[in-house]
Amino acid sequence: MFKFFKSKLKKVAISLKKFSIGRKLKALFSKKLDASLFEELEKLFYESDLGVKIALELTDKVREILKKDPDTSSDEILKILKAELLNDIIEYEEVEKKKPHVIMIVGVNGSGKTTSIAKIAKHYKDEGKKVLLIAADTYRAAAVDQLASWAEKTDVDIVKSKQGSDPSSVVFDGLTAALNRDVDIVIIDTAGRLHTKTGLMQELEKLKRVSNKVIENSPHETLLVVDATSGQNGVDGAKIFNSYTPISSIFLTKLDGTAKGGIVLSIQKEIKVPIQWIGLGEKLGDITAFNAKEFVDDLLSTE
Repeated sequence: MFKFFKSKLKKVAISLKKFSIGRKLKALFSKKLDASLFEELEKLFYESDLGVKIALELTDKVREILKKDPDTSSDEILKILKAELLNDIIEYEEVEKKKPHVIMIVGVNGSGKTTSIAKIAKHYKDEGKKVLLIAADTYRAAAVDQLASWAEKTDVDIVKSKQGSDPSSVVFDGLTAALNRDVDIVIIDTAGRLHTKTGLMQELEKLKRVSNKVIENSPHETLLVVDATSGQNGVDGAKIFNSYTPISSIFLTKLDGTAKGGIVLSIQKEIKVPIQWIGLGEKLGDITAFNAKEFVDDLLSTE
């Protein structure tokens, strides 16, 4: 089991180290200490998808360090920057899961939401849990069929309806079925709403109300799926989603490709929720729990 998780962490490390800013930072610190260095530094942080706020804060931190001691080594500066980033990261704490435990998944189209649902379903099924999927994304063509296909591959139950059906009624039927079937984990798929479409976002609030009527205090978790390549759009979208339906944790997808990964730290800083999962590819087993120290170490790696 240890080797299994170690191999996944190695995959995360390989991906992040492609875009590690540690080497670039060391190169910058070898230059003459002047105003242009700090401009380059701020640009580097921003281009690494850490976001404006974190870029400014880290640049100010480096300026403060070098003002006190211009001879501070690049290794020492990197050590301090890692501590600064870790200090802002909220660790995910496992919540008590009473049967049935309801998880609502939200996120924009193209973020990898459906595949992420399948990965989570497999994770809990492998733990011996009885899992039920609810296909409440009734707007997008083929969305129900895609989720049904994943349900078959993961060998879990699904409650679905035809495209165009009322998502709230599907959720009602699904949660009622969960109670009758003695289900452990319920995962609700929702439409990949664009955060600019207020009417669709309000539908999320309706789904939560219906869910709470069937199973008290549900959904117990609302997980936001974020594409690691989304940049500032990911931050803006997360803020809007969180304003309509408070997010409990984040699933960061597509970290195996061209993603720099830093944007998730910016998102977390804005909406102050923990990162729970990382998606590493398209396979069902390409999922691992987020490890803050490993993530920051790899992001600022000099290797």
